[in-house]
Amino acid sequence: MKIYLLIAGMALVTYIPRLLPMVLPERLQFPIWLDRWLQYVPYAALGALIFPGVLASVDGRQPWLGLLGGFTAGLLALAGLNILIVLAGAIAVVAVALSII
Repeated sequence: MKIYLLIAGMALVTYIPRLLPMVLPERLQFPIWLDRWLQYVPYAALGALIFPGVLASVDGRQPWLGLLGGFTAGLLALAGLNILIVLAGAIAVVAVALSII
């Protein structure tokens, strides 16, 4: 019986944080500054996921190659190009840099 209570408790503890963002924002009015700040959270999370991979993408001893590819991808994305062109461009720049070294 204890194991079922433990499983039910763990399910409840993991369900509540998933339920709150769907229920509370309808009832709460955030201040304008907080609402504006929360709009940047997805971009910050995406950056936190991508940046370490950029540094370790090519070779652990040459993180500047990953930065070069990431910078190239960022510039091509800001230019509004298709995602396939962005990826191909970043890969091509890193490949050329690797062949020069």
